[in-house]
Amino acid sequence: MTLLLTRNDLETLLDPADCLAALREAFRTAGASPVPGQRVVTGLPFPGTATALLPGLLPGVEAYTVKVNAKFPGARPALRGVVCLFSGVDGALLALLDSATVTAWRTGLAAALGTHLPASPGPSSGATVGVIGAGAQADLMVRGLRTLRPRGPLLVHDLDPERAAAFAARRDGRVVTSPQAVAAEAGIVLLATWSRTPLLHLADTRPGQHLTTLSADEPGKRELAADLLDAALLVVDDHELAAATGTLATPGLPTTPRLSSTAVPTLTDLLTGAHPGRDTRTVYAPVGLPWQDLALSWLAHERARERGVGRDFDFLG
Repeated sequence: MTLLLTRNDLETLLDPADCLAALREAFRTAGASPVPGQRVVTGLPFPGTATALLPGLLPGVEAYTVKVNAKFPGARPALRGVVCLFSGVDGALLALLDSATVTAWRTGLAAALGTHLPASPGPSSGATVGVIGAGAQADLMVRGLRTLRPRGPLLVHDLDPERAAAFAARRDGRVVTSPQAVAAEAGIVLLATWSRTPLLHLADTRPGQHLTTLSADEPGKRELAADLLDAALLVVDDHELAAATGTLATPGLPTTPRLSSTAVPTLTDLLTGAHPGRDTRTVYAPVGLPWQDLALSWLAHERARERGVGRDFDFLG
């Protein structure tokens, strides 16, 4: 039998603190997997793209994931698809999970972890946090960051004023009028947009700031200008994917020793202490990795079986 888990099911099963713990441990161990994850993105003759991530593998988990997403920026929700959780013992399809929810949770919470580690500790009351792009992934970043550290005032900007206002009301924040206005006040800036032109340049920022950008998950998307990336300590989640389709493939990015794949630390390097993760400016620019889907899908599947959540379906019936 295959367990079907909807968005509502997953929201019931998942908890930010537990998911952060699972992701933290997975970042430490994922490199031991003998099979590298693949990320495939293709254009379509429609106003969107198709993305597949496979296989999601983690040491100690006898299962793997394959995720298939449709990304249509003009739609609401913009991302739709399914995560397939397969048994590593006999290939049985254990579960089908709503990929929009899994993706928002794993992306937002992994980004919160990638924000917390390199960002300056800031005042005891917490740094001002700015959000550019008030969608589901930004919401999870804010929730996850609040689990990890104190948070000061929250600033919100979105091209849709109503969405920005709703986000600010939900998270006790204040709406501002531009990305530059966010960067002018915030010590931590979280970007989660579909932008294909830079929203912030070096001149818009200041020493001591941290920025997390989620746009570099497919070719052509970019939120931060090359001069800002060159001036900051850049942290990625995977060297090969960052160089192929992520931030290290940004047009106009100088080829300098500090931006070589050997010099750019990964989040795993920060977690293990291999790199201190501190500089005058820091940027976390993840691509998103298949094993992150497995980390949360396996957690949700195990909890659903324990609690009797979801619906069983027999594809062979």
